Amino acid sequence: MRAILAAFFAVVLTRIFYGRVELLYVIGLGIFLMGMSYVTEYYRQKKDKK
Repeated sequence: MRAILAAFFAVVLTRIFYGRVELLYVIGLGIFLMGMSYVTEYYRQKKDKK
């Protein structure tokens, strides 16, 4: 689910800021977005344990 959402938002954001969809930008942004979702989940779970 996260990979699909990351890919979708990567395409949308690339289209908004660059005007066209380039595969390299979409892949890089998708990896970044998915990584950030895992980072925020880690910190949220860490916070909930306290």
